[in-house]
Amino acid sequence: MFVVSITYSVALSEVDALIPDHIAFLDQYYEQGNFIASGPKLPRTGGVILAQAENKEALLSLLTQDPFYKAGIANYEVTEFVVSKKAPAFSFE
Repeated sequence: MFVVSITYSVALSEVDALIPDHIAFLDQYYEQGNFIASGPKLPRTGGVILAQAENKEALLSLLTQDPFYKAGIANYEVTEFVVSKKAPAFSFE
């Protein structure tokens, strides 16, 4: 399991222009089962994605498809962790 912390490196007006494309990117990987939860940070300095992938390299590869990454407007920090406990309603493979 991975936590992806995204931090914007430009003004929000530049980020907002790519939000529709970013949402389409997210939708694709939700459908494939890679993304479990996501949303903006508060204050809105970036976002967070809870993800699963075969390994860190595979996740980093798919993150390069994010329009934010392609436009060079965000930095990504990926933290891997082992799920040892979860709420009963929270299911994933």
